[in-house]
Amino acid sequence: MLKVAVIGLGWWGRIIVDVLSRSDRLQVVRVVDIGEAGRAFAAERSLPFSTRFEEALADPAVQGVVLCTPHTLHTDQIVAAAQAGKHVFCEKPLSMTRADVLRASAAVDRAGVTLAVGHEKRFEPPILELMRLLQSGALGTPLQVEANFSQDKFLALQPDNWRLSGQEAPAGPLTATGIHLLDLSVGVFGEAESVFTSVKQLGSGLTNGDTLAALVTFKRGGHALISAILATPFAGRFAVYGSQGWAEVRDKTHPEAPEGWTFTTCLRGQPMTVIDMPPAPAVLHNLEAFADAALGRAPYPVPREQMIANVSALEAVIRSARSGVLEAVDNRS
Repeated sequence: MLKVAVIGLGWWGRIIVDVLSRSDRLQVVRVVDIGEAGRAFAAERSLPFSTRFEEALADPAVQGVVLCTPHTLHTDQIVAAAQAGKHVFCEKPLSMTRADVLRASAAVDRAGVTLAVGHEKRFEPPILELMRLLQSGALGTPLQVEANFSQDKFLALQPDNWRLSGQEAPAGPLTATGIHLLDLSVGVFGEAESVFTSVKQLGSGLTNGDTLAALVTFKRGGHALISAILATPFAGRFAVYGSQGWAEVRDKTHPEAPEGWTFTTCLRGQPMTVIDMPPAPAVLHNLEAFADAALGRAPYPVPREQMIANVSALEAVIRSARSGVLEAVDNRS
């Protein structure tokens, strides 16, 4: 059993606390938040509460931290947790720049602790099956990804919420939803080479942009066409097209409360197949994979080099959204 502190009790942090209450591999032994609402939530769950991150790091009962904090805080918090000997599960994105994610990665390596990231879509059964088809060669050479992850949950947020700020979300929907699709695309193709991005405010009052389109090219070939919108009801789709066939995953509901997926495949010379796949707790499976890695039971299944490649591509997407031109991805050490 890995004993953890959950840092940040906003919308997602509260979900994480309740998800972990169902686990037999992790136990929440402390929560941290700066607001009175967080204190009240902790009291409802009978959890020790702190207002300072440092108190969790100083707690000998805490073996690891789960960071559900604003994006720009992640790197320094990862470094501080590593220096305190705590394992780290960090919500996406790990960092906002390649330089920062390399600094975070070096810190956890020096400390010998585990680093995991909140890309739960990698743990969804249909995504696992799609990646298995790719790795087996059944789809042939991967050529292109087409993906969309849209939602309208942020329309209910107050305008001063950090998730809507230009500092924390500098390319509109990117850090909210598009980052998951970028991560899966890196899982298919590896390091990105260049990015062209457009972000517009078209259907809401979200002044930081509500509609994103990105074209990502990869060093070993292939493209990803990524769409993310914050002004339309939920839609989730991830498709990979290969030289021998294609596969598509469609979410039935938002991952917050999954109701399953539709998984479609079409291989050359075979009829198209469409199957329904039942819901599965991908968020929990990711957190339990973190616990297994921290306790030495199994390696964490998301390779570190892909975590770094995802943030490197993220940084280029942000630059392209600002410049309006094609931007190269920095892959230097």
